[in-house]
Amino acid sequence: MAIDFSPSRGATLGVEWELQLVDTGTRHLRQDAREVLADLPALGEGAPFARVRHELMESTVEIVTGISDTVGEAKSDLAATLSALRTVAGARDIALACTGAHPISDWRDAVMAPMQRYADLVENMQWLARRIQTFGVHVHVGVTDANKAIPIVNALAGYLPHFLALTASSPYWSGGDTGLASSRAVVFGQLPTAGPPHLLDDWPAFEDYMETLLRAGTIRSIKEVWWDIRPHPDFGTVEIRMFDGIPTLREVGMAAALCQSLVTLFEQQLDRGYTLPRPAAWVVRDNKWRATRYGLDAIVITDDSGNTAPLRDEVYELIRELEPVADRLGCAEELKIAGEVLDQGASYERQRAIRAEGGTLEHVVDAAILELAQDRFVTFGEVAHAAP
Repeated sequence: MAIDFSPSRGATLGVEWELQLVDTGTRHLRQDAREVLADLPALGEGAPFARVRHELMESTVEIVTGISDTVGEAKSDLAATLSALRTVAGARDIALACTGAHPISDWRDAVMAPMQRYADLVENMQWLARRIQTFGVHVHVGVTDANKAIPIVNALAGYLPHFLALTASSPYWSGGDTGLASSRAVVFGQLPTAGPPHLLDDWPAFEDYMETLLRAGTIRSIKEVWWDIRPHPDFGTVEIRMFDGIPTLREVGMAAALCQSLVTLFEQQLDRGYTLPRPAAWVVRDNKWRATRYGLDAIVITDDSGNTAPLRDEVYELIRELEPVADRLGCAEELKIAGEVLDQGASYERQRAIRAEGGTLEHVVDAAILELAQDRFVTFGEVAHAAP
């Protein structure tokens, strides 16, 4: 089975950001995506290129960028769409927020978006799909040749814990503390074709594997392969899907800078004749779990022999390694946000800090709303004294 890969001109970017629609009174999710999208005809799904789209649940709208050359361009694209979305949502007493899961809303109250492919998904997956009231960020990075895509996917698999821990934002699920940094990683990861990527040898091996899945009836389209990192042949990209819902545009920029810098580094190494690292599958799975459970406090496996190191140290080292690449790409300032997250806390840590200081889960929701609105980290004191 031949799968055409549309090469990109370079390490271009595309970002998809799934946002929560939150009732300003109850702080619960509102199932009003259809009405909100109807108020944005110039940006919605009837437009030549939809910047605002449906997702599986009516509690979610997804904003997407066009093809961007730089992280700054992608952020500006998102900011313009976010501003328009905020205006129409506010008129309906809806606030916008983004965490990997909503702290207090129950997935049983969710309403599915009125699209046939989502209805088919629910019919096929049943409970696994009905409970996916989760939110994430996906970053596409352009790759110039199909033969580079699989080695880059394999190499990026070693950074699943870095991607997840920096953005983990779903410690609470349906009103309770899960004890995890990311409940979303578990909820979404239970889909049969989700989870860590299969580590394959090359593009022909990817084509053969997709043909096998289609022949077996496991999937009806390769778009139903929801790996944490996957090649996207139509776009000519590698898509990093491991990020939890990200509360601020600054942190979205951080995620995009991290991805663009890593993919650029790996493509340059391939061009120089190097063989990219390919971690063992068991290491990838184990490290993803460790980041899911412990976030930035995870102790991760660093080689196939079982040696370990603190993930915080590994992230600091990665930032230093990528600084020259990010500087050349013009995203050094966005990459530095990762250092701020390490110092001030990822979203799951900021949320738990609010609870530790006596706040409620409603305060946690308010903090997420305020962080998105002001594009900065906020404290419990700011949330507690803010007007309802």
